[in-house]
Amino acid sequence: MRILLINPNTSRAMTAKIADAARGVAGPDVVVDAVCPAVGASAIESHVDEVAAAAAVVELVAADRDGPAPADAYVIACFGDPGLDAARELVDAPVVGIAEAAMHLAAVSGRHFGVVTTLSRTLGRARDLVGRYGMDRACVSLAATGIPVLDLEDTGSAAVATIERFAAGAASGGADVIVLGCAGMADLCAELTARVGVPVVDGVAAAVGMASGMVRMGLGTSKRDEYARPPRAFVSGGATPPPPSADVEVFA
Repeated sequence: MRILLINPNTSRAMTAKIADAARGVAGPDVVVDAVCPAVGASAIESHVDEVAAAAAVVELVAADRDGPAPADAYVIACFGDPGLDAARELVDAPVVGIAEAAMHLAAVSGRHFGVVTTLSRTLGRARDLVGRYGMDRACVSLAATGIPVLDLEDTGSAAVATIERFAAGAASGGADVIVLGCAGMADLCAELTARVGVPVVDGVAAAVGMASGMVRMGLGTSKRDEYARPPRAFVSGGATPPPPSADVEVFA
């Protein structure tokens, strides 16, 4: 089984870090190839960044789909789940966003969960996703740590103490489970679980687990109505600047 893990920002360091976290939970029969665009948003912290990220996701999924050995599943490794619906139109394979996967897993790990994310300007998007995924009753808190995304590039980030403080606050406020609201926090999950004393869910691991499980169950993306193939075929590379897929590095 092959999963294509897409980091929609251009950070090579973060892509490598996310890839390590994904491979740590993938089974021995699962190959995780991680890619990021060569051009686009260096960090996804605004609506403009999210548009660029969604475009990168579409390009990368389409390029892989049209390649010699398309992935069995795709994971979008950004908590805003950019380009998720569009990517699902392009392929029959499962396409899983880390926010959706994390929230669903948190909802079966406890009655209530809290989300701990990066900047306060991203809270609106997080609230939108909570509603979209039907988690209004399960999600009891959303907290922004004030940590910029790129401060999480390094493995074992010093930001763990700040994230711990906000996670502990969410737990004190009634959250049985904590959802980490940024793919860059993936490597901190186990440490935070030990420190905070409640389950902490990393969306990258959750999405890889969900995607691989769907493949094993023979589940893909329904092609009825909304996620049917677009009425006009998407041709990768039709825009300027050149498509990210033309110059990507696979973090294998």
